[in-house]
Amino acid sequence: MKTAIINARVVPELKQEVESILSRLGITTTQAIIMYFEQIKLNNGIPFSLRLPNEETIAALKAARTEQGDPVTLDQLRDSLT
Repeated sequence: MKTAIINARVVPELKQEVESILSRLGITTTQAIIMYFEQIKLNNGIPFSLRLPNEETIAALKAARTEQGDPVTLDQLRDSLT
C-alpha cells in the first residue's frame, strides 16, 4: 500500500514541459517518480553520472550563452565529457 507523500517545489514551466513529455510516454508524474526511485535503489545511487564539467565544456557553455566563439560540434562535446 502506498502511503508516503512527497512534496517538491519546481518551476511551473519545467513541470508543464515534463508532464507533457510524460503524457506522450503514457506515464504519470507519480509513475515517473516511482521509476526514478526504483532506479536509485537498483543502482545504489543516482542512475546517471554527476560530475563537474571540464574547462573546455565550461568555455563552450559560456560561448553558447553569449553566442560568441567558434561553434562546438557534438563530437567535441562528447569527447570533452569523457
